[in-house]
Amino acid sequence: MDNPLLRLYRSKIYTAIMMLVFLLCVGVLGYRLISGYEWLDAIYMTVITVTTVGFAEVIPLDPTSKIFTICLILTSVVIVGYAISIITDYILSRNNFEDINQRKMQKKIDAMTNHIIICGYGRNGKQAAKKLFAYQKPFVVIERDKAIIDKYQEEDISFVFGNANEDESLFTAGIEKASTLICALPNDADNLFVVLSARQINPSLTIISRASEETSYNKLKLAGANNVILPDRIGGDHMASLVVIPDLVEFIDNLGIVGERNINIEEVKVEQLYNATHEKTIRDLDLRKKTGCTVIGFKDDKGEYIVNPEADTKLVPGSKIIVLGRPEQIQKLNSEYNIA
Repeated sequence: MDNPLLRLYRSKIYTAIMMLVFLLCVGVLGYRLISGYEWLDAIYMTVITVTTVGFAEVIPLDPTSKIFTICLILTSVVIVGYAISIITDYILSRNNFEDINQRKMQKKIDAMTNHIIICGYGRNGKQAAKKLFAYQKPFVVIERDKAIIDKYQEEDISFVFGNANEDESLFTAGIEKASTLICALPNDADNLFVVLSARQINPSLTIISRASEETSYNKLKLAGANNVILPDRIGGDHMASLVVIPDLVEFIDNLGIVGERNINIEEVKVEQLYNATHEKTIRDLDLRKKTGCTVIGFKDDKGEYIVNPEADTKLVPGSKIIVLGRPEQIQKLNSEYNIA
């Protein structure tokens, strides 16, 4: 994240450069007009005067030129000294601020629990981060390209600079306390290695990995991935669906769009809605009346899904409901039941 003090230093550097340029221009014009030097001689005299290197004059100076030179030397000492001090402070401060920011970020990561780790901040990693950010889910990104980290740090994303293939990077990202790992590296072999390492470190971790080749699907599942996503297959299926059922796909796409204040679907644990020790039904919750949201799906404690469940469906502990609503209705649901 870019520190305001660093921006202040940069503005001071720009000011110092402008002052140096102005000083050189004054010196060249002064020697040209006062001493009658040619342009090249005027530039030469200005440079050796400002830098105080002590070479001899091109032409002996008259009293007026000597007074001008004295003023130019005194002014240049102040301006050049100021410029050198600002540049030096900037270089030292930049290193210090980067260390401070890194320590602050690591402290933030160390405080996280049940967070998500994203390996790689390419196209898939960015999309995953965007969705998690919209749902206010805590996550950490492991990225080995420092340029990418510097580019996106201002977006308040917690980065770990390192290779996800190395256990040290996974531990730095807090894999022992994480709930989910998303492997979004472009290379299937790298994803496979990360899945193997992560599964060994945290057996209870939910691991989701991308795969470029269909032959990698079974290998990643065998290595310990709970879900394997093939972006190319999904993309082709999506394009075909736009031909077969275009309106339905467009409607579903609009439901899946996320960003600031435009979430349309939410998955909620029943324990977040009421005291599950006293069993209730969907009718008893009456979410439609209280929040405007409609229950469109139910997942029982055994992991079985029911689409458009009946109003008498019992909400047993460990089950979840999927609700649909406009962004303001989803927000009201989250506020009503303090859903994080």
